[in-house]
Amino acid sequence: MTMSGSGSAPCRFAHYFIICGIDNETGLEPDALAALYQWLEADRQGRDPEALAAGENFDQSPLKRTFKSKVLTHYPENIECSPFDQDAVNMLCMPKGLSFRTQRDSRTPQFHSFLITREDGSRTYGFVHTFYEEVTSPQICSAMQTLHQMHQAEHNTSAHNCPSSSSSSSSSSSSMDSLASSLDEVESPSSSSSSQGGRRSCGCSGEGYDSVRDTLYVSKAMCLITPMPFMHACKRFLSQIHLAVTSHQPPPLPLESYVYNILYEVPLPPPGRSLKFHGVYEPILCQRPGVGELPLADFPLGEAFRLLGVENLVQLFTCVLLEMQILLYSQDYQRLMVVAEGITTLLFPFQWQHVYVPILPASLLHFLDAPVPYLMGLQSKEGTDRSKLELPQEANLCFVDVDNHCIELPEDFPQFPNKTEFIQELSEVLLSFGLSPVGGNTSPEPAVSTQSSTLEKDLKSTSLSELVDDKRNGNLGGEALDMLELLQGNPTLERLQALAKRTGVKVARLEALAAGQKAVGDEGVGGRSPVEEEELRNAKLNVQLREVFAARFATMFADYESFVIQNSPDLESWLTNREQMHNFDKASFLSDQPEPYLPFLSHFIETQMFATFIDNKIMSQWEEKEPLLRVFDGRIEKARLYNVRAPSLRSSVYQKCTFLKESAQAIEQRLRKIDHTAIHPHLLNMKIGQGKYQQGFFPKLQADVLASGPTNKWSNRTCSTQRRVDRHRQQNEHLVLDNDLKEKYMQEARNLGKNLRQPKLSDLSPAVIAQTNWKFVEGLLKECKMKTKRMLVEKMGREAVELGHGEANITGLEENTLIASLCDLLERIWSHGLLVKQGKSALWSHLLHYQAREEKNELLSESPVSNGQERRKPESSVGLPALRVSVIQDMRHIQNMGEIKTDVGRARAWIRLSLEKKLLSQHLKQLLSNQALTKKLYKRYAFLRCEEEKEQFLFHLLSLNAVDYFCFTSVFTTIMIPYRAVIIPIKKLSNAMTTSNPWLCVSGELGDSGTLQITKNVLEMTFDSAFRPHTHISIAFKRQNLGKLTTVQLGHDNSGLLAKWLVDCVMVRNEITGHTYKFPCGRWLGKGVDDGSLERVLIGEFVVPCNDDEGGRGAKTPPLQRSPSQIRRISITSLTGRGNKPTTVQIQESIGEAVNNIIKHFHKPEKERGSLTVLLCGEGGLVWALEQFFQHGFRSARIFQKNVFVWDFYERVVAFMENADQIGDLQEIPEPLGLNCESFCRYVNAVNNMPRNIGKDGKFQLLVCLGARDRLLSQWLPLLAKCPVITRMYEENALLRDKLTVSSLVGVLETLNDFPITLETSFTKSVEL
Repeated sequence: MTMSGSGSAPCRFAHYFIICGIDNETGLEPDALAALYQWLEADRQGRDPEALAAGENFDQSPLKRTFKSKVLTHYPENIECSPFDQDAVNMLCMPKGLSFRTQRDSRTPQFHSFLITREDGSRTYGFVHTFYEEVTSPQICSAMQTLHQMHQAEHNTSAHNCPSSSSSSSSSSSSMDSLASSLDEVESPSSSSSSQGGRRSCGCSGEGYDSVRDTLYVSKAMCLITPMPFMHACKRFLSQIHLAVTSHQPPPLPLESYVYNILYEVPLPPPGRSLKFHGVYEPILCQRPGVGELPLADFPLGEAFRLLGVENLVQLFTCVLLEMQILLYSQDYQRLMVVAEGITTLLFPFQWQHVYVPILPASLLHFLDAPVPYLMGLQSKEGTDRSKLELPQEANLCFVDVDNHCIELPEDFPQFPNKTEFIQELSEVLLSFGLSPVGGNTSPEPAVSTQSSTLEKDLKSTSLSELVDDKRNGNLGGEALDMLELLQGNPTLERLQALAKRTGVKVARLEALAAGQKAVGDEGVGGRSPVEEEELRNAKLNVQLREVFAARFATMFADYESFVIQNSPDLESWLTNREQMHNFDKASFLSDQPEPYLPFLSHFIETQMFATFIDNKIMSQWEEKEPLLRVFDGRIEKARLYNVRAPSLRSSVYQKCTFLKESAQAIEQRLRKIDHTAIHPHLLNMKIGQGKYQQGFFPKLQADVLASGPTNKWSNRTCSTQRRVDRHRQQNEHLVLDNDLKEKYMQEARNLGKNLRQPKLSDLSPAVIAQTNWKFVEGLLKECKMKTKRMLVEKMGREAVELGHGEANITGLEENTLIASLCDLLERIWSHGLLVKQGKSALWSHLLHYQAREEKNELLSESPVSNGQERRKPESSVGLPALRVSVIQDMRHIQNMGEIKTDVGRARAWIRLSLEKKLLSQHLKQLLSNQALTKKLYKRYAFLRCEEEKEQFLFHLLSLNAVDYFCFTSVFTTIMIPYRAVIIPIKKLSNAMTTSNPWLCVSGELGDSGTLQITKNVLEMTFDSAFRPHTHISIAFKRQNLGKLTTVQLGHDNSGLLAKWLVDCVMVRNEITGHTYKFPCGRWLGKGVDDGSLERVLIGEFVVPCNDDEGGRGAKTPPLQRSPSQIRRISITSLTGRGNKPTTVQIQESIGEAVNNIIKHFHKPEKERGSLTVLLCGEGGLVWALEQFFQHGFRSARIFQKNVFVWDFYERVVAFMENADQIGDLQEIPEPLGLNCESFCRYVNAVNNMPRNIGKDGKFQLLVCLGARDRLLSQWLPLLAKCPVITRMYEENALLRDKLTVSSLVGVLETLNDFPITLETSFTKSVEL
């Protein structure tokens, strides 16, 4: 079938054909973009940009300078669906402007691609063939001669030493200078000779340009702009056009015929079909994937893997998925494009949502300042050292040095799930195609004109009629086939042919036809040209590599649909409330994932690309599915049919991609059997004598024939089809919303969290740049608002759960992800508009400058650091001295942490510490109050110099003070932290004194302090604000981070006359974070008083700082459980206060709740469980609840003025059992009960025989904890209920004597047997079982 692409532009293969080069009319003009760049540089360095000398830059050789290129011609003039953007095309066709060469330099043609992303996110692709053409204009040659003489004169007057380049010889602390030098005078990367030639012609050796001696060449570019990335087809078409220009013989048809053909007569292949069209000398094939296949990607992925290696490419891929800033760095534009397009292709089904400029022109360098995620490509200068390349922001930057095959990753970087197995699978695919998985074994890219040698030979014998033959499909042109049949069937002619063969005369035309017919047999099987075989191989490799990546996502997100929250009745209400809505149940999704996937997934589901993917999924219920989503959902559906997997059984077992072969076969079938052939190039209705062929020079094409395409039945048919499709689509979109409004909402929804999709290349005036920066400032502020709001909502949601409302919707992992993204945002804000930076972190650099100034001021005034700015935190409790609070103080804490080696790490630690101390907003306000310093470090347009936005930003951060974070303590677990503990006795002075030797042991979630001996009689006295005296004992100690504090063991050795000690509480403070914990006691320690305990285990509660002068008043984190209070203890032990007696219902409920809390604890992820001790022994804990149960109906009359404790009952039960055992009564008890008796006696005796004096209540607590740990509680309870001792010690109505209650309690306690309860060593110390 023959097809035509004329008519509506969307159906056409190519939109524009463009020629860029030198304009002989205007002559040599310095590159205006380079001038703009100098303007930006002057502005950045604080000089007056207007005062820049308008003079030329003569210290650079004219052969190395860039001159202004122009779009010389483009066809057609304009297309409605894809308006022609002259500036952007000119800048991307010739990113360096024009470059000149002489006959001594290498002039190999170069090929590169580019893309233009429009504001709506749609893309067009450009393919550029750059070659050198001899300069024929005498004016330009003489201008170049003059410039060279001026350069020579400048060079002679300058210093005698010969710097290789003026710009790189001067080093500067600024970020952009080195970038400038790396982009100035870029050498031709094609060969070493060019760089040597370049060095020779720097003006030192006198081998510059001489118009008499030298031939001057200038670069020229041919470009095709296409709606789809058919890279190989465009590359072959352009190289054939160039070959026709440089060949000794004119091409078979005028060049206009070929250009007209590709612009108007070659259609886009339909989905799932292949197409053949004709270049100047050879047919060109291309194919387009079908509806259910991965979308078109024609850039050679194998090349990207070859350049970087599998390991590096997977790491780069992970950075792109996590939306970091990606900077690709290479001398070769096409390499930048191959890596950028390759990596974004692999994102399927997701799409990069941020700034995407694979080739960053020199004039857009200020875009590296963008405080948003970006993927950009920067051209390097040959021999430029990476270490000299200073970038505005590096804290979250992934730097990819393509030519040196290496990659620099950001810190705190989560690995891609199953990375090792994933790399292994990719390596297998590469090896099956004969490629090494280790990158860097590169052979220089073959020059564009590889085909020229073979084509040149065949050229002489080629004629137009033979080119028209369509042999690839196994059919010759109609006339030729008829002729061949006629000739082959003619006996006379056959005899004549045989005679001719014998005499050596050749019948060329006949042989050519016969050969063509023979080729039908071979080529249908595999007789393809080497170029076509290479293309097929590339296409198969591409699709197989992409399938491996797509299969990973299909496995990871197989059940994503179950977690999408769809709660809007229609599109309109969803779009209007989009910002306030949760679209994806992140917490449930993460809880369903294998543990190893979590670090990556928790970050990934916060990205814009994931949010957009979920938005598209939700919108698909009201409108047509987005193509990538449709393919992905199809994949998941298919996987479900083949592999019925229960969604709950998530496993981290690696699953290989199963349909590599079929995807490669689909492509092979399309390319082996061509579906469509385009109309052949043909003679046009042209004026005779114009555009005369002249070898080596691109002719001036006739504009009138190329200005518009034909109108014929094909075009009408295509257009009507298109109209029908459009009409159908509009019917589908028959919504309540009018389309403009819908589009507005859609854009707003898609742009959430996105600042700027694409830099506008066409208008680069300072005003536009200022406006762009203003957009950045607004975007950063919006992002800050959203991040802090999200952190608050999530955190408060969690606290509501701890208070008993609703369901938790944040995990510790998620919280950590949100804090990491806040650190990243602060780094980006501090990088925006940065002038001076030390190290990789912009924030830490600012802090260091601030510290240096403050310390200098301190030395000058010889007073402590910044007295005016430092404040002391109000005393959180009696006896704890106030903490110094200042930016510098917290910096010193971080600087003293030897574990953190980098500036980025220090900045993040400082942010976490400030957040934990609720000082982040205050510290940053303090930092920015030094305006002189901010002015010195930042440009005028920087976010930190926009007063109003800065105030709002600090206000958003202040809102975080409403919740408690432990993001410093929980992350830096190995650092040494100073603590201070204060023991506060009950206020009566007589009770406060003790002659014994007290000791203390502090335990936290990460460890304990060991026993700390306290020297006796170190009683300190302080006065509170009302001048009331308070006595206490204080001790300071330094230990590896104990984490959140859980328990304190307090005791003494009972020596001396005043051995009894009544302690109110113990206070312990972390001296770095300022977190204070209170451990209530309210009981005696001493023999013969209370329960005779010499040591107690106290449970801690976090003290919320009060009367804080800044924010956070309204909300506070719920307190942790604490030691059971003094009042409760007294009510249970002596039961004098009758009003405090709990009812039977309350007692049963409290036991149920205590058990329930322990079960919930084990259902949390391991890293987020917190302290089990609190749930066992804290207020409302299991021990507390069971004590109430055993106290109910207990005969508590004092025997000889002594309190009776539950432990006394236990001891009597043991005594009875042991006595009965001796008599032999126990022999009659059924065996299980006998075993229980034996275990109960053993445990009680072990607790009684331990050397520690923990008192009777302490012993009861320990026995309950050991019973819970060893799953014995539920077995001991019936034993105690049946023991005859019960009648003497419990009243008739006691719960312990109610069979029904006991059996239900046994059932409740049995549920604990499923969980591995572990006890802190502070409990089990010296218990021998």
